[in-house]
Amino acid sequence: MQTEIEVGVNLKRLRQEKGWSLDKTAKETGVSKAMLGQIERGESSPTVAKLWQIASGFEVSLSSFIAASPNSELTSLFRDANELRHEEYNIGFFVSLLFPFEEALGFEIFELTLAPDYQHESAPHNAGVTEHILCISGEMAVMFDDEWHTLRAGQAVRFNANQSHGYKNIGEGNAVFHNVIHYPNNKQ
Repeated sequence: MQTEIEVGVNLKRLRQEKGWSLDKTAKETGVSKAMLGQIERGESSPTVAKLWQIASGFEVSLSSFIAASPNSELTSLFRDANELRHEEYNIGFFVSLLFPFEEALGFEIFELTLAPDYQHESAPHNAGVTEHILCISGEMAVMFDDEWHTLRAGQAVRFNANQSHGYKNIGEGNAVFHNVIHYPNNKQ
């Protein structure tokens, strides 16, 4: 699967850029050395939660793992969520990376689709990371500050993502939302 290969290549690249061994990477991310090796070799496809755990340990964006390294020059860019939508990370959770992290901007944008009754919980991100959720269609709830908050199409919320948080579909059809993740000081 192409995504497994990209994730593995990006994990190895980031690890080598930091000069980290697999042992050091396991310590920093809380993910076992065996699992990291399987990911690097494309033998294992990590869940979104596991990718966030690894990204937080590296102090980089999630898109650092699922996209090619972005061009450092900011140019016009058209994206189609329908062409980018993937379900490889969790069954019932579709991920479209609309705009990967770019240092000059300090954020990344995803379109996420939750199947009916799907719930995703995320571990805390690094200090200063904020998420901006805009419900596009359906009905969903976002968990932060130890409470679930309902969003309907057209409603939005921003919260500090350095806490446990999550998203769940509480409607009958798919819930589609945009997630703008901002990293402090343009630090991915």
